[in-house]
Amino acid sequence: MLKNKLLVAALASAFALPALAEDAPASPFSSNVSLTSNYLYRGISQTGAKPAIQGGFDYAGSSGLYIGAWGSSISWLSDAGVATSAGLELDTYFGYKGTGGPISYDVGFLRYNYPGTYVAGATTGDTNEVYGAITYSIVTLKYSYALGQTFGVPDAKGTNYIDLSASYTIPNTGVSLGAHYGKQTYKGSSAKYTAAIASGTPTYSDYKLSVSKDFSGYVLGLAYSDTKDASAFYTSLQNKKLGKGTAVLSLTRTF
Repeated sequence: MLKNKLLVAALASAFALPALAEDAPASPFSSNVSLTSNYLYRGISQTGAKPAIQGGFDYAGSSGLYIGAWGSSISWLSDAGVATSAGLELDTYFGYKGTGGPISYDVGFLRYNYPGTYVAGATTGDTNEVYGAITYSIVTLKYSYALGQTFGVPDAKGTNYIDLSASYTIPNTGVSLGAHYGKQTYKGSSAKYTAAIASGTPTYSDYKLSVSKDFSGYVLGLAYSDTKDASAFYTSLQNKKLGKGTAVLSLTRTF
């Protein structure tokens, strides 16, 4: 609970930051804060279909190097019975962005941290991934590769996620349209064992359609997300299907 309170305090202070003067030079530092009706990650609810508060801080240098941290309230580890208290996701990442002709690219490293108290013998949710993405026009293809245990599945090196997405902003309206398809594929020595005890495979695919509107720096978003073949592995102890089709409403402010 203390971690959640610290996150809320940090986000509240972010809202209170004064706006920069219009003629001030662009800063390499930025921050963001969001409220969402349901935190979905790769199509799976991280909050048991309940709201979440989120926020992050970033540095993006002119050379293309960037580094940042991002946090969100969660409940999926407790809902799965592997933790008695684990209400925070804290991600840290760094990478490099560049362009080559009409193509832009992004490569980096991402660490998912899930601090908390776990039951004896449980694998934590902590996960390390490397990723690479290329963008042409409005379309982006991204590949993420896990380096070991992956979201509570031990010995899962080689687990990967392929993300194909498109984003288009309608000129002079502040309205953006988005579409996404992804596939999460579990690999490693324990993948079959984990599937057997969960009565289903952790491998699945997901898709999402979204629309957002920028109101002078406040972005209101609405998305619909669903999954295919998200088995009983993604059902909580409360018998909630965490990968079912759902609409999500969000409000984001970037500073």
